[in-house]
Amino acid sequence: MKKGMKKGISSLIGLIMLLLLLSACALNSSGDDETKKSGQKTNDATVNKAEEKSYKATDLSALPDKTKARKDTFVAGISAPGGVFLPYFYENGWDGNATTPIFSPLVDLDKEGKPVPILADSWDTSKDQMTYTFNLRKNAKYSDGSPVTADDVAFTLTLLHDPAYNGYQDISLAAIKGGKEYKEGKAESIEGIKVLDEQRIEISTEKVNAKALLILGGQVLSKAYYGKDYEYGKLDYLKELYSKPLGAGPYVFSKYIPGQEIRYTANDNYYKGKPKTENLIYKIIDKATSLQQFETGELDYAGFPADDDTVGQLESLKFANVQVAPVNDYGLIYVNNTRPQFKDKEVRQALLYGMDRQKIVDVRFKGFGQVADVPVSPVSWAYNNEGVTQYEFDAGKAKKLLDKAGWKIGKNGIREKDGVQLKIRYLTADAEDAAIPIAKENYSDIGIKFEPEITDFNALVSKLTAKDYDFAAVSTSQILDPSDTVEELASNNPNNYVGYSNPKVDKLIQEGLGTLDIDKRKELYHELYKEFTQDPPYILIHYRQSARAISGQIEGLVPDNYTGIGSSLPNISIKK
Repeated sequence: MKKGMKKGISSLIGLIMLLLLLSACALNSSGDDETKKSGQKTNDATVNKAEEKSYKATDLSALPDKTKARKDTFVAGISAPGGVFLPYFYENGWDGNATTPIFSPLVDLDKEGKPVPILADSWDTSKDQMTYTFNLRKNAKYSDGSPVTADDVAFTLTLLHDPAYNGYQDISLAAIKGGKEYKEGKAESIEGIKVLDEQRIEISTEKVNAKALLILGGQVLSKAYYGKDYEYGKLDYLKELYSKPLGAGPYVFSKYIPGQEIRYTANDNYYKGKPKTENLIYKIIDKATSLQQFETGELDYAGFPADDDTVGQLESLKFANVQVAPVNDYGLIYVNNTRPQFKDKEVRQALLYGMDRQKIVDVRFKGFGQVADVPVSPVSWAYNNEGVTQYEFDAGKAKKLLDKAGWKIGKNGIREKDGVQLKIRYLTADAEDAAIPIAKENYSDIGIKFEPEITDFNALVSKLTAKDYDFAAVSTSQILDPSDTVEELASNNPNNYVGYSNPKVDKLIQEGLGTLDIDKRKELYHELYKEFTQDPPYILIHYRQSARAISGQIEGLVPDNYTGIGSSLPNISIKK
């Protein structure tokens, strides 16, 4: 998915991210989730990621007949779009994927996570790092031939400040000067937005924010098309345009057939030139049958969770190019720090030592995953596990820490303190959660009663919001920026669902956001990760891999961990 759901970038980690709600199977690099992305460069010196593998197509004559018959159409899978094809307004993550070919941003990220210009030809940042000047491409046009202008950028940012706007993008994070006053009806325009000329716009903010560039440089909406009926405080008129998108992306929306597919045609007016492949189809698929659909030629590209059977099956397809690589997310277990039994950090340390996380990862991923050690993916430029406590499974250490914290073995072998037994209620929406039998046995051995509760997603969300839980199984969506995975742990963050509080962490979170210096940010996040392992807010579980399969006749498709297949769309061609 492109930018997440309610309140966007800041809340992708937290309630919205849970259980891969925003996953988008075949469209991104992981094969089962895509959201907006961030980062700068992988720190190869400290990455300890699982081995990457690739298998090349060896016999294109083995291509399925359906694939061979496609001479000017590329087909990828999508799971369940809802039909709201307008950036900033959809609530279904699959709609985010569907808008990607239609709408281009000012700024996007390359395969290493570094910002690159798209509709913006370039940008400048002031010395105090609070004012951005975007220089738009002179040849940037919408699919109807009209030019992309600075007025369109100003309109888009103004729309996001409208009091009636309640979509996923929390524009307040960018802190544009005068934005709050406009939203509250105290000003008729936003002071910090200045259109310098048709191709240049200056945006002044009130504080330094390392993520501001991507927030300000998002997808651009045509003022002439989407703003012609705009009235302050009234946005319902846009609903009529949800199914009639107009953008400046590489493809033009053609038709949506609910339950079947979304069709696009190449944009003659795309600034890089008309895409090489005339037709694009996002075919609505069932994950359970997507492998079969790729094998029979119904799909040119598909992504899958990696396991021996799937990878082996894909490798056996002589017509497929296959990539097996780490994914830009991780899985964890929330620990409710507001519960009296979890307030002591030594108890939380014991809970880490006392759980055989390696066994959980082995059972679940069968060699295609690894135990997570810091709250960011190994593909991120911020990943650094040097000096970080690894918490390898050690029941003896767990027992000593629990004894030290005052939790003594009581009746029935369950630890007690002040007359209260140490019990853990574990919420999960996965009936086959590998952690259940393993954690139950591990914790029983050290005197903790582990009680799993399988629930549905909505019930889980409700309990997390109310902090009515002990443990809860969650997973991040695709990570935008290293700050996204830690911001929710700030003491004053309303999305702090684990109830964690650590003044040093609060300070490091703010410092990490408060500079655009990538090297300085690396240092700050490394220090933050070390602090987390001394005072763990939750239990990190896994990093995982995925498998991506590409039809051998497709050229120019290079999926990555930040843009999925989005950045490749203009370059895709079919071997003749």
